[in-house]
Amino acid sequence: MEQVKGVVKHIVLAKFKEGVTEEEIEKHMKDYANLLNHIEHMKSFHWGTDVSIENLHQGFTHIFEITFETLDGRSAYVAHPAHVDFGTAFLTILEKIVVVDFVPTLVKL
Repeated sequence: MEQVKGVVKHIVLAKFKEGVTEEEIEKHMKDYANLLNHIEHMKSFHWGTDVSIENLHQGFTHIFEITFETLDGRSAYVAHPAHVDFGTAFLTILEKIVVVDFVPTLVKL
């Protein structure tokens, strides 16, 4: 097994507060995606909602995946003023959040 070179994944799971509207969520999704225009270290941004049939999501309905080329790029993103401003606003509508970063490992069979 070997780590995939030049790839760092930043995964965010979001559980919204009760009463947060779809319009509020959509506004924040657009603001989150717009960080691509402000933070050069972000190489891609994907998001979606839980579609699992196992019902193990524990209320986390939205998933976000950001790709960076290096851990330093990820760190620069975390400290970037545009991310800090977004995060401050985003946290106001969240009940819970989980954030995990990892470097993917390629398994050759």
